[in-house]
Amino acid sequence: GDQGIDLIVEKNGQKIGIQAKCYSGVVGNSAIQEAVAGKNFYSCDKVMVITNSRFTKAAITLAKTNDVILWDRDMLKENL
Repeated sequence: GDQGIDLIVEKNGQKIGIQAKCYSGVVGNSAIQEAVAGKNFYSCDKVMVITNSRFTKAAITLAKTNDVILWDRDMLKENL
């Protein structure tokens, strides 16, 4: 029932919706699609998908097309 967004944060006047995926396998297009739907539903300025895993090539392409920020396990380690 989260409409594609697990967490909403505000930073510097921008509303950012975050979709979190804890997967043992790769994260595919559906996570990106959920984030895009949540962006509109919650009127977010930006959305991102964060995972402890990796994204498929198709998910990366879809995210670029829809301006979705992706953080995989390497980006999480780098920023934590």
